[in-house]
Parts: sequence; C-alpha cells; structure tokens
Amino acid sequence: MKDVREALMVGRNSEGKLVRRPLSPHLQVYKPQLSSATSIFHRITGVALSAGTILLVAWLVAAAAGDSAFSVVQAIFASWIGMLVLFGFTLALFYHFCNGIRHLSWDAGKGFDLPTMHRTGKLAIAAAVVLTVAFWAIAFLVG
Repeated sequence: MKDVREALMVGRNSEGKLVRRPLSPHLQVYKPQLSSATSIFHRITGVALSAGTILLVAWLVAAAAGDSAFSVVQAIFASWIGMLVLFGFTLALFYHFCNGIRHLSWDAGKGFDLPTMHRTGKLAIAAAVVLTVAFWAIAFLVG
C-alpha cells in the first residue's frame, strides 16, 4: 500500500470479503433525519441572527444619525424585500430560541431517547412557526 490512508480504506463486508470503503462518511451515505436537520437549522439560524443583528444596528445608527437617514432605512425595511428579511429574521430568532430550550434540556441530561428527540424537534419547529406568525399578526394589528 502506498500510504496509511490506503490501509484505512480497506474493510470487510458481512461475507468477510475485502472491500474499499470511504475514509469517512459523508452526506451521501447518511439518510437525512430530523435530528440532523434541526442541528443544521440551529447553526444556520445562529448565523442569520448575526446578520440580522447587523441590520438592527444599522437601523439604530440611522435613527441616531437623523431624520433623513432614518427615513431611508425605514423605507428599505418597509419594502416587500425588507419585510421578507425581517420575517426571516423573526423566524430565525424564534427557532433558535425554541431549539436552544431543547438544548438546555439536553444539558440537564433529559430527552436523549429518539422518540423524545423527534417529538421535541417537531415541537421546536412548530413553536417557531406559531410564534413567528403570532408576532407578525400582532405587529400588523397594533401598527
């Protein structure tokens, strides 16, 4: 064998025959599962919250800069694309919050069995959607 990696790629199948296998599993090997999807979404929403916080800071800086700067930023946020971005930010915020509560229960050593993990994953997604829709419904009713 040329190097150690070649030795690591050799394995045996259930019949005992030598077979070549990948060095490490990858996304094409694993079937997508709710637990992996919720983990990936949690990471993505964390990044989205960072970007959304930058937008929030831009809004606050515009408010401090004066009426003309604030009216420009308000017009951008009031446009359909701005509303879509704000809706996505809100959804990311509520999902990250709900899934963070799920992680806190794991930190306490609870909810590791698969049925509970799937149930709490579905609950976190559903709660995020319900909270987001309720937030925007109240925002439109009040404003």
